[in-house]
Amino acid sequence: MRPGPDPETRAWASAAVRRFARATNLLVAARRFRIVGGDPRDVAALQALLTGLGARPAAEQEPVDQLWCLGTPDETTPVIEREADRPLGATLVVIDAGRHLPAVDEDAFGPVAAARPGVLNAPVLSDDVFFVSSGRDPEDDPAAEARLRWARRSMPVSRAVAAELRDGGLLRGTRIGVAMFLEPKTAVLSLLLRDAGAEVVVYAHADETDDAVASSLRAAGLAVHASSAASTAEQKAFALAMLDTRPHILLDDGSHLIRLAHQERPDLLPTMLGAAEETTSGLRPLRVMASRGELGIPVVAVNDARTKTFFDNRYGTGQSTVFAALDLLDGLPSGTHRAVPGGAAVVVGYGHVGEGVALVLAALGFRVTVAETDPVRALQALFAGYEVAPLTDAVRDADLVMSATGVADTIGLAVLRACADGAVVAVAGGVDQEIAIDHALADGAVRTPIGRKVERFAWEDGHDVLVLDGGGCINITAAEGNPIEIMDLSFAAQLGAVRMLLEHGDELDRDVVPIDPAVDEATARTALAAFGSRPVPPVRPAAQPADREPDVRTRRFGDPA
Repeated sequence: MRPGPDPETRAWASAAVRRFARATNLLVAARRFRIVGGDPRDVAALQALLTGLGARPAAEQEPVDQLWCLGTPDETTPVIEREADRPLGATLVVIDAGRHLPAVDEDAFGPVAAARPGVLNAPVLSDDVFFVSSGRDPEDDPAAEARLRWARRSMPVSRAVAAELRDGGLLRGTRIGVAMFLEPKTAVLSLLLRDAGAEVVVYAHADETDDAVASSLRAAGLAVHASSAASTAEQKAFALAMLDTRPHILLDDGSHLIRLAHQERPDLLPTMLGAAEETTSGLRPLRVMASRGELGIPVVAVNDARTKTFFDNRYGTGQSTVFAALDLLDGLPSGTHRAVPGGAAVVVGYGHVGEGVALVLAALGFRVTVAETDPVRALQALFAGYEVAPLTDAVRDADLVMSATGVADTIGLAVLRACADGAVVAVAGGVDQEIAIDHALADGAVRTPIGRKVERFAWEDGHDVLVLDGGGCINITAAEGNPIEIMDLSFAAQLGAVRMLLEHGDELDRDVVPIDPAVDEATARTALAAFGSRPVPPVRPAAQPADREPDVRTRRFGDPA
């Protein structure tokens, strides 16, 4: 077996890819890449990481999505000029990943302009070529318009579905409430719905609100009930104000607004066509309500769409949560924490989110152990190459513990006490108290901030753990959420759910209902084209004559006639 990269090279590759993702909010998986120049050991480490995350090295004559530059400007400039010759609208991201010196001379391509914080465009070269330096921190620019434009250009699937709704006139006269993490991608979804003919009202929780994005939507004429400074009481008032606009359709994340409508605005339900919910943790309580006969509207289970769960939950949440956690740790003084590539990590839960978290941690060089109570999923993890162990045993030697269950008290007090001293604990699942913060404080733990969104919980006996962002869903509360291309798929499914409710809402049961499989197919075909692949035409079984029953007799032993 060939030896892996040395710790310094592995750390450099990890930091380079994470800086790219932080600057662009773009996906690594499924993208075609080429590496230009550089030390062969650096090239090997970077290529191993990119392919481990699901990216694909481009063939010699194949166009690329990402050009990773490690050599000198003399080496990289002609390659960039060649790759810039591409069809209109085909984005190329050039990443200056020079380990010791800059690998790209941006001035060689004419004047540059900011496309979004951390991303430059050289219009003289091409409107579709963008530059990112993995060694330079993105400038701190809260302005939202550039980030919205950047997100919109990478959301072709949602744009296509919204255009169909607009052209069909289905949304005229419809009021839609959007209750999601308020950042550029959600803003694009809201504006696409508005442009397609809907009246759109937006709500977001305080810790999920980007105030600059909220202001941008207000300037565009949308009603936005959100503020990052809102207290719990103010958040409830915002949520009720949104419901009091009497939306016909709710698009929810966590089902908080759907449940609030049932609790405090039950008179609204008979006037609604329904809702759509895009998270596993949000569907759980809705299914309980449906089983009790308490669900007053149809709710489309967008989370269960294959184009959502297989991609958003695995590739999107895997990349964004792990990268967000490590980015926060990078901001701490050296020696403050022990969670570095090459260390030991525990993933709690091996559903689609857990699969993605484990995949990304393993690609970064962590030794991954999975703790899963479902024996079938635990067996899956074993077959995927991970060690499997009970949670309290697994955390004893772990440097990093990430919960991916979406279930409260997953990281309970006993687990926190069993963790190795100084272990880092974070959440990729996303419900309140997934880490038992309140129980820890009641048990005498002292909570001390030690960095941006990092706190040390220390007990009198000297035991301590580091908790990231109070146990919030780390990619939302401490970063910009899932990559744009991933949310493009999820929002296309949301738009498909809107179409379902507009066309069939009166016919649907007051239940959690599956999304139409045709939505999945159409979304996937559009996405395949957007990712540069040629979709295979659907193969339909030969038509069965209407007057003839299918012949299901076996012919293995001769002609049954």
